Amino acid sequence: MNKYRLISISVVVLGVSLGFMINSQEKNEPQASTGAGMTTAHSVSVVTATKQSISDNFSLMGTIAANNDVVVMSETQGRVVKVNAQVGDFKTAGSVLVEVDDELKEANYKASKLNYEKAKNDLDRFESLYKDKSISESQIEQARWSFQNAESQYIVARRQYRDTKITTPISGIVTARPVDIGSMLQGSPQPSVVANIVDISKLKVKISVAEKDVFKLKIGDNVEVATDVYPSATFEGKVITIAAKGDESHTYPVEVSIDNSKTFPLKAGMFGRVNFTLKNKAEYVVVPREALLGSLKNAKVYVVQGDVAKLRSIVIRKEVGTNIEILNGLNEGELVVVNGQNNLKDNATVVIRK
Repeated sequence: MNKYRLISISVVVLGVSLGFMINSQEKNEPQASTGAGMTTAHSVSVVTATKQSISDNFSLMGTIAANNDVVVMSETQGRVVKVNAQVGDFKTAGSVLVEVDDELKEANYKASKLNYEKAKNDLDRFESLYKDKSISESQIEQARWSFQNAESQYIVARRQYRDTKITTPISGIVTARPVDIGSMLQGSPQPSVVANIVDISKLKVKISVAEKDVFKLKIGDNVEVATDVYPSATFEGKVITIAAKGDESHTYPVEVSIDNSKTFPLKAGMFGRVNFTLKNKAEYVVVPREALLGSLKNAKVYVVQGDVAKLRSIVIRKEVGTNIEILNGLNEGELVVVNGQNNLKDNATVVIRK
């Protein structure tokens, strides 16, 4: 019994020993290699770098404003006796909107006019007498002073009389008229508001452009304006002003002029979308943004040469949508890794996925 037990134990120990020896031998033997050592090929996707002239298309929402928007103020004090304008009326420049009681101002105007004419006639007579040396120098100086004083009073009285008829300085539509017959108007320094006139024969779309885009624009650029009111219609516009100073949000006010269409009439205060299409004259090497490693300032990409991926530094001109324009560091026709580059190292072996 003990003899067979010893034989069994001996067989088990021998088996375990042989197992350790075989395992040790496998560890010491070299692995199957290709060339000098084991090589792992990484699967990647690539695109071909191409030269393109990319259009910098972008659009901005703005507010449509009147070509001219004037608040008409009263320059005289008095009671309104006549109203010649209703809200919605079109008035040409110089049209009388409101008339103020002018009885006293008219009387003052007439009196000052008579004094002016008398002083002028007196001065003419005194000038003739002075040439003949029939009057003294002090007399002619007094006549000249009297004329200048009468002339000044006449100019003031005439202006005050004219101010009783309040006119519009521009042609446009009356959008507000807060006074009516019997209203008392105040003049300077706190003049009363008489009416609001807007000229919408032409319109301006006011937009705010980011600092990265404002240098792409110049005065006279042609643009397209679209509105939600007329989804199927577009309006031709032109950039007329570009602000030299930005606001706190680093945006720059820009104005676009458009003609108000009779077929598709617009009103001030509507929303308008300005579409810019600015095409580059020069062509640059372009690759997708997803190929980029690192930041825009320290940009790198993997370029595949044969079956090897080489890490290369590039200089980016700018980012356009989902693409980037390369200023230098990459040539047209080279293969650039766009997928799988995060697992690569410089000079890594790669297999291009079809």
